[in-house]
Amino acid sequence: MADTGPGGPGPSAAPEPAAPGSTTDDRAATTTRNHISGTVYGAAVQAQSIGTLTIHEPAPAIVPGALVPCTLPPVTRHFIDREAVLAEVVRLLDQTLPAADAESMGGGGAPLVVILWGPGGVGKTAAALRLAAALRGRFEEGQLYANLRGAAAATAVTPSDVLLRFLRDLGVHPAYVPTEPDAQESLFRTVTVERRLLTVLDDAHSAAQVRPLLAASPASLTIVTSRTDLGRLVVEYGAHTIRIGPLGTPDAVGLLARLGGTGPGVEAVAQRCGGMPLALCAIGARAAATQQPDWELLEREMAMSDETDGPYGEERPYAHDGTGEREAPPGAAGEPMRGAMDVSYGNLSEAAAKVFRLSSLRPWRHVTPGAAAAAAGVSEGKAGALLTELADARLVEAVSEASEAEAAAEAREGESQAGDGAASGTGTGTEAGTERKAGASDPARYRFHDLWRQYAEQRALAEEGIAGAAAAVRRTLLWYVRAAAAADACVLPGRWHLGPAYARLAGRPAAYENGFSALAWLQDERENLAEAVRAAADHGLDELTWQLCEAMWGLHLRLGFHQQWVATHRLGVEAAARCAEESPEAEGRMRAQLGFAYLGLTEYARAQAQFEEAAAADRRAGHIRGEATAVESLGLLHLKQERWTDAAECFRSARDLARQVGDPRALALLEHHLGRSFQGMGRHEEATEQLRHALELIRALPDPYNEARVLMSLGQTLIAAGRAEEADEPLGRAATVMAAEGSVVQQADLAELRAERAHQAGDTEAEVRFLRAALILHERTGAPRTGAVRARLERLEQ
Repeated sequence: MADTGPGGPGPSAAPEPAAPGSTTDDRAATTTRNHISGTVYGAAVQAQSIGTLTIHEPAPAIVPGALVPCTLPPVTRHFIDREAVLAEVVRLLDQTLPAADAESMGGGGAPLVVILWGPGGVGKTAAALRLAAALRGRFEEGQLYANLRGAAAATAVTPSDVLLRFLRDLGVHPAYVPTEPDAQESLFRTVTVERRLLTVLDDAHSAAQVRPLLAASPASLTIVTSRTDLGRLVVEYGAHTIRIGPLGTPDAVGLLARLGGTGPGVEAVAQRCGGMPLALCAIGARAAATQQPDWELLEREMAMSDETDGPYGEERPYAHDGTGEREAPPGAAGEPMRGAMDVSYGNLSEAAAKVFRLSSLRPWRHVTPGAAAAAAGVSEGKAGALLTELADARLVEAVSEASEAEAAAEAREGESQAGDGAASGTGTGTEAGTERKAGASDPARYRFHDLWRQYAEQRALAEEGIAGAAAAVRRTLLWYVRAAAAADACVLPGRWHLGPAYARLAGRPAAYENGFSALAWLQDERENLAEAVRAAADHGLDELTWQLCEAMWGLHLRLGFHQQWVATHRLGVEAAARCAEESPEAEGRMRAQLGFAYLGLTEYARAQAQFEEAAAADRRAGHIRGEATAVESLGLLHLKQERWTDAAECFRSARDLARQVGDPRALALLEHHLGRSFQGMGRHEEATEQLRHALELIRALPDPYNEARVLMSLGQTLIAAGRAEEADEPLGRAATVMAAEGSVVQQADLAELRAERAHQAGDTEAEVRFLRAALILHERTGAPRTGAVRARLERLEQ
C-alpha cells in the first residue's frame, strides 16, 4: 500500500500542526475540519473554539538554543597572494555595510554582494574562503557556505536544495521548512532580515541560481564565485565584481616552493603552469613526492606535453550560454592546465590511473571507495588506497564535509512524527523513540575539480573506448542500486518492494544498525543517486532507472527534496513504461511515487492524474497490491482536499483489494483512514465505531506509534461529538505512547487537544496546565504555533 510512513509525502513540509490536536498522520492528508489550509510559518491563534480566529505571527520561530551556523570549509594551508582582493572587499564593507548596531538592521539598504570571477583552476574558491576566514569576526550571527556546482547547467544545484540546508543551519526545525521553492525563499528572507550573515556561494552557474540565496539583511555580505561575472546581479543588486587572474611568476614560484621546495628550473615550471593554482598544486605534489625534485626534468616533460595533442584537447569550458553574462576568455586555462595534467597523470600507478579515469565518467558530487571499486572492478579496500594516491597527487580532493547524518537525526522529530500515513507496512514508528546509535564509520569521500574530471573523462574515452566507459558506468549504477536498496530496506523495513536488488537482501543481515544511519547514508548520497538516475536514463538502462527510483523512496518519503523527487521519478515513469513487458508492476509503482512528490508540492491535479494512471497501470498488470496502493493514495489526496465522501470511497475500494492480498497492517491503517473520512463528514458515531475497530486491528500487529495516532483521532472525534468526557482516556493513553516514542510534535498536538477538552469542560486550571506543556514542547522544535499557545496562556493568566 502507499508508503506514507513517518514524514508523509512531504518530509520537509510542515506537518500542518496549525489545528490544536490535529490528527494528521501523514503530510499527504490533513483530515481534520479545524485546520489552516496552506503552509503556515508563523503561529496561528485560535480563540473560543477551534477555527474561529486566525492571527499570523510576522516571523517563524527558531529552535531555542540553535547554534550559530558556521559551515565554512577550512582554508587551504598553501594560500598565496590575493591581498589586493581582501583589501578591496574590506573597503567595500567599510563603505557599504552599516555599523554593527541594532538600529541599522531596519534602516533599509541592500546587502553587499561581491562576485569573484575568473577561469576554472585560477583559485577563486581558495580566495573566497580566505576572505571569509578573515572577515568572519564581523559576522558573528552566522557564516554559511554552499557549493553550487555551477561549472555546467547539468550539475548546478537547485536553489531549493541549498535553501533546505541553509534554513536548517539557521535553526528552523525541519518539520516547519516548506516544500515549495517560493515559500522556502520567503522563509529564508524572513529569518535573515535581522541577522548579520556572511554567505559564500561557490561556483555559481547563473544569476538565477544565486538570486534566491541572497540574505535579506542590509548588514550581510554574500561572496559569490563564478566563471562569469554574473552581470545580472550587478544590474539588479549592485553587486561588485572582482576578476581573479592567474598568479604572477613570483607568487607562482612561492607556491611551488611551499609545496615541493625550490631549485633550478622551478621558475620555468611555474611559467609552464601559467600561474594557475590548480596546475601549480598538482605539479607541486608531484615534486613533493620525491626527495630531490628535478624541476628541469618536470619542465621538459611539460614542454613535451604542450607540443602534442593529448586526449584532453583544448579546454573550452566557458562557451556563451545565452544568459547575457560575460564569459571568461576562451581557453584561458587550457594550455597551462593540460601540460600539468599530462605530467601529473603520467606519474600515477596504472591502477590509480584506472580509478581516476573510470570514476570520472559522470559528474558525481563525490566519489566513495565503494563506487570507485565498482567502476574499476577492484575491491573496495584497494579502491580506497588508490583514491588516497590520487588525493596525494592533488588530482582529487579529500572531502572533509560533515556527514549529513546529523541532518537526518534532526529531521527525525519533524518526519517520524508527521504520521503513519498509509497502509503500506512502512515500518512506521519502528525507529521513533529509539536512540540513534553510531553505525559504521562514514566512508571517505573524494571530489574532482571539474577540470580534472573533464580531463579524466577524455582519458577514459581514449583508453577504454566508448564501450569500456559505458560498462564502467553500468557497474557503478548497479552498485548504487544495491547500496541504496540495502539502506532503504532499513529505513522502511516493513514496506513491500520491487526489483532484484531487494530480492538479493532476503535472508541477509541488515546493512545498517538502525534506520537513522541508513537514512543518513541515503541523504549523503542523495545527489549521486539523482545523477545515477540520469546516467541510467542517458544510457538507455530502463530497468536500472526505475529500480534506482524505487530505492530512493525511503529517502524522499522521510526527507522530501521534492524538486529532485519529481525530476528523477519522471524519468522512472518513462523507463518503467518502456519495460512494461519485463517488469509490468513497475509503471504503477513509479506513478504512485511521483504522485506523492506532486502531493508534497500541493500540485493536486498532477498528483491525482498520477494516482489514477498508477491504478490503471496496476490493473493492466494484474498487480493487486500496487492497485490498492494507488487507490489508497488517491483517497489520501481527497482527504487533503476535504473531499470526505470521495476519500471514503477510495479507502473502501483499497480495503477490498488489500483483503485479496492479505496484509493485516494495510487493512488496519485503511480502517483508520476510513474513520478519518467519517469524522470529516461529521458522521461522528460512525467515525467512533470505525476508529475503535481500527484500534483493535492495530493492537494486534502490534504498532504502538500508529495505535497512538488512532487514539488521537478517536479522542478528537469524541470531542467533536460532544462526548468530551469519553475523550480523556484515549487521549491520555496516546500521550503516554507518544512520550515513550519520543514524538515531540505529536505530544504538542495532544497537549493542545487536551487543553481544548479542558476548555470545553470549563476547567481553566487543566487548560492552563496542558497549554504550558504544549508551549514547552513547541519551544523545543521552534514550532510555528509557539506564539499562538503563548498568547492563549497569557490571556488565561491575566
